[in-house]
Amino acid sequence: MTIFRSDFLHVLNERGFIHQSTHMEALDEAAANGVVTGYIGFDATADSLHAGSLIQIMMLYWLQQTGHKPIALMGGGTTKIGDPSGKDTQRKMLSAADIDQNIEGIKRAFDPFLTFGEGASDAIMVNNDEWLSQLGYVDFLRDFGVHFTINRMLTFDSVKLRLEREQPMTFLEFNYMLMQAYDFYELNERYGCTLQMGGSDQWGNIVNGVELCRRVAAVEGEKARDVIGLTTPLLTTSSGKKMGKTESGAVWLNADRLSPYDYWQYWRNTEDADVGLMLRRFTTLPMDEVRRLEALEGAEINEAKKVLATEVTALLHGRNAAQRAADTAKQTFEQGGAAGDLPSVDVSTTALAEGVPLLDPFTELGLIASKSEGRRHIKGNALKVNDKPLGEERPLSPDDVVDGQIKLSVGKKKHGLVKVVG
Repeated sequence: MTIFRSDFLHVLNERGFIHQSTHMEALDEAAANGVVTGYIGFDATADSLHAGSLIQIMMLYWLQQTGHKPIALMGGGTTKIGDPSGKDTQRKMLSAADIDQNIEGIKRAFDPFLTFGEGASDAIMVNNDEWLSQLGYVDFLRDFGVHFTINRMLTFDSVKLRLEREQPMTFLEFNYMLMQAYDFYELNERYGCTLQMGGSDQWGNIVNGVELCRRVAAVEGEKARDVIGLTTPLLTTSSGKKMGKTESGAVWLNADRLSPYDYWQYWRNTEDADVGLMLRRFTTLPMDEVRRLEALEGAEINEAKKVLATEVTALLHGRNAAQRAADTAKQTFEQGGAAGDLPSVDVSTTALAEGVPLLDPFTELGLIASKSEGRRHIKGNALKVNDKPLGEERPLSPDDVVDGQIKLSVGKKKHGLVKVVG
């Protein structure tokens, strides 16, 4: 087992965050002897990040908790191009207004994790549109394009895999890695940033940034810049599913996109084999407690899952919201009730008297992805109204109302409420 001098790398290592680094020993020395400024970029492709971005947010969290300075870089400029990494087709082009709106939504995810301010280790948030949109194309190519070779760029996975699958890559997308590399140069110039972090799929882009900073320094007759790249492992579950995705869609971090209860449920449903890894990466529990919980077996592993769900939810939404979610789940699953914090939709008494199509509220609540999926659940006796399986598709009616509401369920884990109003 690697032994690190710095608290930063020691914590990342024991919690399973480290995949590879361009200069691991230099990073360890720098983090042990002073304050390291590091950044991660987040493109604004939606108005919320999802759980797949949580590993990057936690890296920034631990960077700050161990005495260093995090930069959350909003990709206002790079989103105009689109990262081709892991994609077979070009991303949808967004307007400047859409990107700005998305950034405002994304910002909210960082407040529970980072302390922003003017101090040496206080986090800052910047937008790469500040410099990317000001670049003159010819000047940029002359000053920075000379440091990139097509030969090398073709070897990076983001390009190579797309070409191997015979999927076209536009020249616009091909420029993405130049833009990201320039981000590192600009952050180094403006803020003394010496560390870029990201997922393992960003390795090629990160290496480009490190090399650009060093080559520009060499051309200008300066000492080689001590810039470093660090990546995390690819985040998938033990069954091979991509982290942060479910059959119903993305596991959003913003509460207006996904309720704290549904967020809690996502983590409660973690696969048995992944509980230890999730506790290490996505909670701040002491490692002794993590090791105790991940050693539980059989039915006891469910207790570890509840702790995981509550701790992860508390980090993002606060301890009170996490406890309410846990209490709601206990009442729903263990006591057979219909807790008020379940996701809900309102239906008028008039509409209910006329008959509400059964699958409409199931779809609206996100309990099913489509009506065809709902009909398959009916055939399998998995779709329930007030905990009773339905053998056929029929409208909801006033006869289904219990204490002013109707409980809807799919299987044992997905629940919601239809609340009768008016």
